[in-house]
Amino acid sequence: MQRRILSAQLSRSGYDVIEAGSAEEALDICARIEPDIVLSDWVMPDGMSGIEFCRKFRQMERSGYGYFVLLTSKTDKTEVTEGLESGADDFLSKPVSGDELRARLSAGERILRMERELKEKNRMLTSTLTELQGLYDVIDRDLSEACKLQQSLVKERFRSFGNAQVSLMLRPSGHVGGDLVGFFPINARRVGLYGIDVSGHGITSALMTARLAGYLSGSSPDQNIALIQSEFGIYDARPPAELASYLNELVLEEMKTESYFTLIYADVDLISGKVEIVQAGHPYPAVQRANGSVEFLGVGGLPVGLIEGASYDQVSTVLTPGDRLFLMSDGITEASDITDTMLGEAGVGRFLQKSAGLRGGEFLDAFYWDLETFASGDLADDVSAVFFEFFGAKENVG
Repeated sequence: MQRRILSAQLSRSGYDVIEAGSAEEALDICARIEPDIVLSDWVMPDGMSGIEFCRKFRQMERSGYGYFVLLTSKTDKTEVTEGLESGADDFLSKPVSGDELRARLSAGERILRMERELKEKNRMLTSTLTELQGLYDVIDRDLSEACKLQQSLVKERFRSFGNAQVSLMLRPSGHVGGDLVGFFPINARRVGLYGIDVSGHGITSALMTARLAGYLSGSSPDQNIALIQSEFGIYDARPPAELASYLNELVLEEMKTESYFTLIYADVDLISGKVEIVQAGHPYPAVQRANGSVEFLGVGGLPVGLIEGASYDQVSTVLTPGDRLFLMSDGITEASDITDTMLGEAGVGRFLQKSAGLRGGEFLDAFYWDLETFASGDLADDVSAVFFEFFGAKENVG
């Protein structure tokens, strides 16, 4: 009789109602139609109780949430707690008031609407994330290819000049980076070495390094702005400080970008061992003498492409047989250990002395290994270096 009265009240309120005479019968109905709201007595004459029915209901697989209301004359807090722990959402005291019933069901409907809205938003979010993942995969593939292209800018990682040799290291921290290293012959007795670090990271920096690589091309001397050709077809080079000033004007006038870069450029004489260097915001270059001692050169300087009319200073040194010149990016000097202590010049000096017996690529591999170990594998910036070894005066120069 109570079930019939409730059914009639709910039907008059606009609900579609299905009755069940027991929890077992109700479970069969729930498995077929997934009702939005279930009203169940706590105590039933046969079979499962309302608490047991609620637990079984919560274990069923459903496409959406089901709101479960227990009808009871129980008011003890312990019993109410048991009902909540079984999965019940609400309670109605018997005899049931029509107004209270409608109010409780309205509250249940609000919860079900919120659940459906949340589910729809989650579906849309999942769809959006799937679409974004697809776009990310495309970008990731493009960046991987861009990384290969950027690495190809450093066409030659090693060259021997007979009495000297140069080795290059370029390791971006991401897919693409803003570092660039290289070298180019100036003439039969001189070679230019350079390291560049464009501000920022990512695609913009990578595009700028590609542009700068063309300015300092070793394969196309006629396009290399560091070189000057005489009327007799013999190449000479701009003094390093003049080159930095020229690049500064070029970047500000032609590129029209907010990016700037630091530069280290060395003009090395393969016969006398004399080195002329400009340091434009790049870390101080290191010279390791044949006896193992390490000294740092340079006077600092402004980055290139930052301030109009910037001037640059030039320093010089002389390499003797057995000396080594190391030009590095700030990804090396500013690498930090777990205590946030930067490697600095002292650390670079230690690494140079530790691997003093290694040459060429083996030295650079050992240096990078020591750097990664120092930073516990967390190198946040691009790492690049030019390693030049001088063995003695070049012979048979025409």
